[in-house]
Amino acid sequence: MDKRFWICGTVVSFTALLLSFLIHGVLLAPDYAALAHEYRDARDGARQLPWVLLAHALLGFAMTWIFSQGFTHGRHTLRQGLRFGLAMALVSAIPGCLLAYAAQPLPAGFIMRQAALGTVGMLLLGVLLAWLQPRRHALRDLR
Repeated sequence: MDKRFWICGTVVSFTALLLSFLIHGVLLAPDYAALAHEYRDARDGARQLPWVLLAHALLGFAMTWIFSQGFTHGRHTLRQGLRFGLAMALVSAIPGCLLAYAAQPLPAGFIMRQAALGTVGMLLLGVLLAWLQPRRHALRDLR
């Protein structure tokens, strides 16, 4: 794992954190407010911030590592990023939402919005990774 891997992993981790804030802190905020009795209060949630940061770091570096193993030079970059993002949504965002629905009495519509927005987030992270190409030696190598 070279310097570029660590840079890409950091960028993807930070972007994942921003997307998570946009999705859960802005777009789904009214849903969470209506379901406040099902979740931690703001003060308790703030104490969990280190776990949130760790989760996004693991996500960013794991996605970077997996993507770097499967990227094929010479193939359409955007298509590879979208395919990878969809695969990540199918193994993380969507099953996570389904498990939350099975474990908690949450409305199906809320879970569907979470899954859809989580999938969009993963697609965007996949496109970012395809553009960053962790195994590329320089940005000028982009086709």
